[in-house]
Amino acid sequence: MKLISTETKNNVLDTMIKNIDQNRTNILEANKKDLKAFNKDDQALYDRLVLDDSKIDGMIKAISEVRAQEDPVSQEISNVKLDNGLSIINKTAPFGTIMIIYESRPDVTIEAAVLAFKANSKILLKGGKEASNSNKELVACWHQSLIANGLEKDWVRMLELNREETQVFLKNPDEQLDLIVPRGGERLINFVKEHAKCAVLISGRGNNFMYIAEDANWKKTIQVLLNAKTDKISGCNALDKVLIDKNLPNFETRLQELKTVLKQAKVEILVDEDIKRVLLDEKPIPNKATWSEEFLALKIVLGKVAGMDKAISKINKYSGGHSSVILTESPEKAQHFMENVDSAAVYHNASTRFTDGGQMGVGAELAISTDKLHHRGPLGLKQLVTNKYYVFGNGQVRV
Repeated sequence: MKLISTETKNNVLDTMIKNIDQNRTNILEANKKDLKAFNKDDQALYDRLVLDDSKIDGMIKAISEVRAQEDPVSQEISNVKLDNGLSIINKTAPFGTIMIIYESRPDVTIEAAVLAFKANSKILLKGGKEASNSNKELVACWHQSLIANGLEKDWVRMLELNREETQVFLKNPDEQLDLIVPRGGERLINFVKEHAKCAVLISGRGNNFMYIAEDANWKKTIQVLLNAKTDKISGCNALDKVLIDKNLPNFETRLQELKTVLKQAKVEILVDEDIKRVLLDEKPIPNKATWSEEFLALKIVLGKVAGMDKAISKINKYSGGHSSVILTESPEKAQHFMENVDSAAVYHNASTRFTDGGQMGVGAELAISTDKLHHRGPLGLKQLVTNKYYVFGNGQVRV
């Protein structure tokens, strides 16, 4: 993989900012075509598809932020001199070629490509057919920017493949693939893991949990819960499940208050057997599989638990390993919960909606990784590199 100078990369990004701004009308017109053809039955997917001037401003901001970040390539990780005279330097290095598979969101076409490009990797963009027109316009902006700065346009490539063609490509790609990032539900992730021949970094489902401890501040609880559930239902960091400690004071009264607040926010409530005894009119969860389901809708499950360790066990069994939160006024309880819950991000008295590259100081993100190798959480520019050892000698041989 040819290394591009930081100056050239930044020049491309400067040009890209101008091209997107100047092509707003074309981008929005293309998006209108996608929206018109879309079946609105899936509201979350539709919301992700919509572009407007503020979304385009967000794309420009993402490019500007990545441009301002330090080049992540060839950064020294370690430098040691051995007794035998060998000098060993470990440096960051590009992945090579990254493929991202995603649905609906045209802004991923910008964020994924800007991160990959500044990290000196080529990127193959396999967006959903529902955003085809929007993605074509955005990729055209990339190609114009690359060519204007003397680079080949294959640094950013859009793949127009159906499911069967994608399967064939994953098994027998027409070029070297070094990393694949599927952004979507379990069906997509399992499809990629089954057919891919290279490393797959999982950007898993949300299905985020909240545990309300017996000493939770109720005002904070309602505030955090509502934000986590209703701020953006299509976000993978939205809340889906709430576990309420059986020793919460005024348990039944609090449940009725919570029901009222959720109903006012038009949230559908599902309940386990214990909560059903209190909230008689609410629907019971259909089956155990519901505990594993990511809703991406104004829907929530309320369940009762006998203590924090039971909550931790349930979260670790059913959650997507994305984000989990505890509501408690005890730092000690919070510490225990956060150390033992197996999620990429764990929260104390704060909304799960902060699991986002921009909110966490990472900047633009390729995905929220729920993998443990090679990185977990928001995958930003600094995380989008691998490493390489440089070993300098003077005739040394191993004996």
